[in-house]
Amino acid sequence: MSKAQAQKMVDAYIAAELDVLDGKTVTVNGKTMGTEDLQAIRAGRLEWERRVNAYSSPNAGFGQAQF
Repeated sequence: MSKAQAQKMVDAYIAAELDVLDGKTVTVNGKTMGTEDLQAIRAGRLEWERRVNAYSSPNAGFGQAQF
């Protein structure tokens, strides 16, 4: 997975988080989520942000980040 693909996932989770906060139901990776899933959405966003940041770490130059 590339950094750009990982960033797309971060963006999708941010959009889902904002939609759920607005009271909407969203679908992420085929799973429909609502306000009761906000914690899981935030956890997913944080995980993908971690993956994006791994591409910028000093060790990222020693091969691709593995996930």
